[in-house]
Amino acid sequence: MTEHGVISPEARWRAALADGRFLIQRDTIDGTSYFPPRLAGPEGQPLEWVEASGRGTVYSVSVIHPKPPQQPYNVVLVDLEEGARMMSRVDGSGPDKIVIGTQVSAQIVQTESGPQVVFHRA
Repeated sequence: MTEHGVISPEARWRAALADGRFLIQRDTIDGTSYFPPRLAGPEGQPLEWVEASGRGTVYSVSVIHPKPPQQPYNVVLVDLEEGARMMSRVDGSGPDKIVIGTQVSAQIVQTESGPQVVFHRA
């Protein structure tokens, strides 16, 4: 919430995640989907919140190799079915098993820093 009592788009998105809902924004004029959350479209057009299907395709993947004893993990860019692109990770498979074009589905998981969207193979 801002000092003026207005809830920011990021705060609204996180509140929805806490309620188990994965929302994205859509342009009310042309239907383009956007992520991350924002106040308005690129040209100031109004946006509405819509439930995301949770389905997507891996657009890009990197494997991070942290210092032992931590295990490697992936960081992915996922093209959501609705057209928006988001960064996350794919759980449930070895980090080197995820390739560009992998079909994935979203799940909201609770972490110590709050709820997050992660993906699994579809």
